[in-house]
Amino acid sequence: MAKIKVLMVCMGNICRSPTAQGVLESKLLQRNWQQYVFVDSAGTHAYHVGSPPDKRSQQAALRRGIDLSEQRARLVQELDFAEFDYVLAMDMHNLQYLQRMTPLVYKQKLKLLLSFAPQLPALAEVPDPYYGGENGFERVLDLIDEATEGLLVDIEQRLALAGH
Repeated sequence: MAKIKVLMVCMGNICRSPTAQGVLESKLLQRNWQQYVFVDSAGTHAYHVGSPPDKRSQQAALRRGIDLSEQRARLVQELDFAEFDYVLAMDMHNLQYLQRMTPLVYKQKLKLLLSFAPQLPALAEVPDPYYGGENGFERVLDLIDEATEGLLVDIEQRLALAGH
């Protein structure tokens, strides 16, 4: 069976989406699911293509044992919508951008990452920490941690249906 593929998306692919990629990859390793699930991240805008994640994102993640240093920002490509099973936006602005560029046949793959964290009903978006203080990066990690737990439940159901 082909791997389940998850694409995390934010605007520049240097703060939120690489953090989400790193958190989910870390959880997959803990569960020994890396052979079943592939994770990547991308941005809707080409501001930072080829750049590593923001140093503050890297430092916050590293404090939790997650290394983002090998990641490089890239732009969402049209092929991603066919390739990935989940295309998860960090906020409404980026979700709407993705909805405009996604072929109709793939629209069901688009969701907000926090839609997998129903215990956070008042929060629909992972806020962009770029212009804020250090605590913003910690808050992003907390939200992503909760949402990826819910995402893993969804992935586990897909894996069970596929016989894994």
